[in-house]
This record gives sequence, C-alpha cells and structure tokens, in this order.
Amino acid sequence: MPGSERRCKLTRFPRVLLVLFILAVLIASCTSTPASGSDSQVLKVTATTSIVADIVRQVGGDFVQVTTLVPIGTDEHQYQPTPQDVANVSHASIVFESGLGLEQFMDKLVQNAGGSAHVVVVSDGITPLQFTGDIKHPDEPIPSSGGDPHVWVDPENVKVWVQNIEKALSEADPQHASQYALNAQQTTDSLTSLDEWIKTQVAVIPPSSRKIVTDHLIFGYFASRYGFDQVGAIVPSYSTTAEPSAQDLAALEDAIRSLHVTAIFLGANISSTLAERVAEDTGVKLVQIYTGSLTTSSGPAPTYQDYMRYNVTAIVNGLTGAK
Repeated sequence: MPGSERRCKLTRFPRVLLVLFILAVLIASCTSTPASGSDSQVLKVTATTSIVADIVRQVGGDFVQVTTLVPIGTDEHQYQPTPQDVANVSHASIVFESGLGLEQFMDKLVQNAGGSAHVVVVSDGITPLQFTGDIKHPDEPIPSSGGDPHVWVDPENVKVWVQNIEKALSEADPQHASQYALNAQQTTDSLTSLDEWIKTQVAVIPPSSRKIVTDHLIFGYFASRYGFDQVGAIVPSYSTTAEPSAQDLAALEDAIRSLHVTAIFLGANISSTLAERVAEDTGVKLVQIYTGSLTTSSGPAPTYQDYMRYNVTAIVNGLTGAK
C-alpha cells in the first residue's frame, strides 16, 4: 500500500531528526568549554572567618567555592572546631587564615586533618602592632605574633590580604590567573575608595573626641590610621577569652570619666553584661558594632566593605551624638 508506506516514512523522518538533534546537543555539551563557575572549574577552598572568606570570594569570583569554618555571629577567639571542619580542611585545595595568632584553634585542626593542608596566612607581610600593656591574665592565649591580630580594621592591611589571596589562587589555578588578577585589582580599588570614604566620615569628629572604648582591644589599626585613641576595653586584651579583674574595670571607668568618653562600642556577638555595668556606672551609651564576623546577606554587614561602613557610621554617630 503506497500511501501507507509514505505515511510511515513521514512519521519516522521527524523521529530521526529528533534523535540527531539530541545527539548533537550531547556532543556539544561534552566538547565545549565549561561555563564559568561550573563544578569542573571550581577551586574548593576553606577560610577561617567570614571576613577572610568574603575577601577570598571577591578575588576568586566564580572560580572558587569557599567554605567558612567559624560560623557567622560566632566569636573567633572562643571557637572550637567540629568534625566537619576537619573534613573541610582535609579536602580543601587551600586553607586561608588571617594569622598573627588570631585563630588559636588552627594548629590542632590542621594536625587532626592530616597535617598536609596548604595553609595560606593572608596577613603575611603586615607588621603587627605590639601590645604595650601589662599581661594581667597569664592563662589567656597570647597571639603567636606577640601583637594585635585584628589587622582587617584598616583597609590598607586588607589590600595585603588581596595580594596574598591572588597569588595563592593563581598558583593553584593558573588557568584563571588573569581573572584573579582582574578581581584583585577591582577589590583593591574598592578598598581605596573605602579608605577615602572613612577619612571623610571621621573628619567630622573633633580630634579631642576621637577616643574609643570597646569590648576588647580590636581597633588598634583603625585608631592608628585614622587618628583615634584606643583608650581601653572592657576586656583589656586582644582576646575575648580573658576576664577583667575588678581593678581593670575600675581603671577603665576612671579613664572614661577623666577623658570624657561618650560611648562604649560593643561587638554584636559579645556578651553585654560587663559593658552594661560600666556604661551604667559612667553614664555613657552602648553602641553596637561588628567585630570578628560579618552578618548574613539579610543583615547590615554581609561584605567586608559593608562591615566597615556600618562600623564607621556607628563610631561617628556614637562620638558626635548624631542619630
């Protein structure tokens, strides 16, 4: 039956086209270059804190997958690693840490992960500010550098981070070195803009009013760069693990009164009990800032640049009485 045979051929013809089309798509997907950020190109790395992780993401862009050890909102000085952290460090191509003794948990964590992790200290090349006070708490961990590990409160120091991160990523993934270099330059430019913005903002604070009291000694580099005096802290230490004595608190209250300090800046993830007591005794206000952690994407400080802008605005408002 010629008519039936012709209909059968017509029915088979579109099916053949469909099969050929599917085969062409499969062949193309196997032979084409994977899209930016695909699993075959992503470099899996780990960072200790959310602040370090954010700068790694800014430099790495689509070509890195970053796992953060210390959860957002957690005090990095008191953090205790989990079994999952051991696995993350073990499987990471690179582990980025701030360094200078900030992450007291790292040596043991790397050892538990097999001891072969490629650890990059992003603060390498930064000269730490040295502690000038008395060591009143002999049981507290002392930073291995003997100095202040909170280098990121000065954007100029974070530029050093960017250089170290770019170098490490480019060595581990030379195929995308040019993109890492471009991202690093863009991040550095944004840090330059941030630095200029901070200078403009703090200019409204009279030099005699640029006195900072915090929950622990975190703003040394900020104070040095922008002309502030870090008068003291509720915990007179670089670490929140120390406990102030009654004499420490009495001396701080005397300094607040005599120097006419107007605010105490308290980290969002730090217990406020002692700070509230000092504020009540001295009649100054408590102002929330962010110290060792960013916020989630829905918070006011999801990136390092947002973090600095939030803190600078809080400091300016706290020391000038603005709202």
